Amino acid sequence: MKTSKQARRDAKELFRGCRVQGVLDEAKVRAVVTRVIAAKPRGYLAVLDHFKRLVKLDLDRRMARVESPGPLPAAQLDSLKSNLTRRYGPGLIHVFAPNPELIGGLRVRVGFDVFDGSVRARLAALEENL
Repeated sequence: MKTSKQARRDAKELFRGCRVQGVLDEAKVRAVVTRVIAAKPRGYLAVLDHFKRLVKLDLDRRMARVESPGPLPAAQLDSLKSNLTRRYGPGLIHVFAPNPELIGGLRVRVGFDVFDGSVRARLAALEENL
């Protein structure tokens, strides 16, 4: 479904209204969706569809997925959280997941940024160079 320019503008305006100090407020998002559904303005489905897309993109940008071969020590977790928050700003959601395939090191993904310092990635690069 192609979204009209007006629907995209309306969705962006609603999206900007849901941000508090640069961070998306879940309660405001729910209230906006409820109000739009209750009012049912012209083209509201396209507006809500684009609004959902904007919210999903923002959540992806604010999600930091950290993979390691095993559990990390608390001090290392705190250091990693503070470094990621300093780089990407407040409101970052941290998800720590074990991935034994990495062998060692870490893989961090925030939005479209991927930092792969795992042994598996280094071995793959070495194999590629040989």
